[in-house]
Amino acid sequence: MTDTDFSTRYGPWAIVTGASSGIGRELAIQTAARGLDIIVTARDAGRLQEVADQIRALGREVRAVVADLATAQGQAALNAACDGLEVGLLVPAAGFGSGGAFLDADAHEMHDMVELNCACVSGLVLRYAPLMVQRRRGGVLLVASILAYQGTPYAAQYAATKAYVLSLGEALAVELRGTGVDVLVSLPGPTATRFAGRARMRLGKTMAPARVAAESLEALGRSATLLPGGLSKLLHGAFLGWPRGAKVRMMGRIMKGMT
Repeated sequence: MTDTDFSTRYGPWAIVTGASSGIGRELAIQTAARGLDIIVTARDAGRLQEVADQIRALGREVRAVVADLATAQGQAALNAACDGLEVGLLVPAAGFGSGGAFLDADAHEMHDMVELNCACVSGLVLRYAPLMVQRRRGGVLLVASILAYQGTPYAAQYAATKAYVLSLGEALAVELRGTGVDVLVSLPGPTATRFAGRARMRLGKTMAPARVAAESLEALGRSATLLPGGLSKLLHGAFLGWPRGAKVRMMGRIMKGMT
């Protein structure tokens, strides 16, 4: 798809959450490079301003919203900033995880993870996708994880939230077929982002966020799910044909060694 076709199909404005770093940052910048104006949001004001400056340098308009989308106030601030704008692409990329035994987890952190990774995603889809359907064009790009495919001991809550995103996106892709609104769920493997530090995990080989973003944007409108990069495909393919219980046990051994 050419940049002109992309901007016609998904413009004029895109919302990208979690845009201050990692995959969200790359999705915001690469979407702007394809000709869309961007509403970016994250908690880190300094990093978000850097992204906004990069988008302006590409000749695109940008609105930066400093907000914690794990809270109702943060979600309201984002929606208020989008009032009056025609949003043709929704990319709720904000999310976080944690590593370790589930029973050792902090209850407040678990609540915020579900709120950000699941409830906020659903709320944004419910707010903006119906308007896209009315216009008969638009796109929703959801960011899950290869951990969404099975229960994952020592990252149980995070994997469960990403399973929710995968299931939601797969269903939406069918429900919105024929409406002009494309839905894609991207399921990256280990990626070189700030995720591991917050999740208290040690990652080995990783993918570049830029590659995840580029392949995800290119796949939008072509498929309902994507395993970006060779590493994602390799890790997912290694378990094909395994009984589900065996996959869960093996993932437990792997994740225990990383946390």
